[in-house]
Amino acid sequence: MKLEGAHENLQLALSSLSLTPGRDKAGKPERGHIHFKPGEITALLGPTGAGKSRFLADIESLAAGDTPTGRTVLLNGTAPDEDTRFDLQGRLVAQLTQNMNFVLDMGVMDFLRTHALSREVADAEGSAQRVFEAANQLAGEPFFAHTQLTQLSGGQSRALMIADTALLSWSPVLLIDEIENAGVDKRKALDLLLASDKIIVMATHDPVLALAADRRLVFEQGAVAAVLARTPAEDALLARLMDMERQWSDVREALRKGADMAAWAEG
Repeated sequence: MKLEGAHENLQLALSSLSLTPGRDKAGKPERGHIHFKPGEITALLGPTGAGKSRFLADIESLAAGDTPTGRTVLLNGTAPDEDTRFDLQGRLVAQLTQNMNFVLDMGVMDFLRTHALSREVADAEGSAQRVFEAANQLAGEPFFAHTQLTQLSGGQSRALMIADTALLSWSPVLLIDEIENAGVDKRKALDLLLASDKIIVMATHDPVLALAADRRLVFEQGAVAAVLARTPAEDALLARLMDMERQWSDVREALRKGADMAAWAEG
C-alpha cells in the first residue's frame, strides 16, 4: 500500500515499519531486521551511550543507509523513494522528548482549539476538550483552560503534548524519550497512547515501563543486542513492581501534604 496522499490517510496506510540491520560502533553487523506494528509498544533499553537515541533518530529521519548505523527504514516492507521520504519527514513520526517548553503566548484551550481546527476535525471544540481533560488526568498538578502555555510546568507541558499526540496527531509512529522523567502518570499515559493504535517506541530506564512494553530491544555498543518479548512470569513481576510503586507514590504524596509520617513508619 502506498504512503502517499492526504495526511489523514497516513495512519491507515502504514501497517508495518521495519529497520534493516545496521552496524555497531566497531562496525560489526546487527543480527536482523526489527519490525514494528500499530498498537504495539517497544521499549529501548541500555546504558547511556548504548545507541537508543541513535535508533530513534534513524526512525525519525527515515534512514536510508545514510546514518552512522547504516540502517534503512522500510515502510510496509519497502524503502521509500527520495520524493516520498522527503514528503513524509515530519509527518509520519511524532516525537516526545525529555524537554518540552512552549514559546507561544496563548491559553491551553485556545492552543488545542487552533490545533484541532488545523486538522479539520469534525468537532474541533469537542476534540480540544477531550485532549484537555485527558491531559489533566495525566498531569501531577491540574491546570485550567485559560492557563497560558508558557505558565505550564514541565510535567504539565508533557501531559498536554502526550494527550494532544494521542488524540489529535495524524502521525502513525510515536517516539518517546524517557517518559518517566515527565512528571506524569506514566501508566495512564501508556494506556492513552496504546488506544491511539500507533507504533510506539520508547527509550526508558524505568523497570515498570520496560516490563509494561510488549517487547524490549536491548542495546550494546550502538546496536541491538537482543529482542525480548514479555513473558507471563514477567507479567507477575510487573504487577508486584506496580504495587510497590503505588506505595512509593502514596508516601511521596503524604510527604508533600505535610502528613505525620509516624503512622506510615509504624505501618
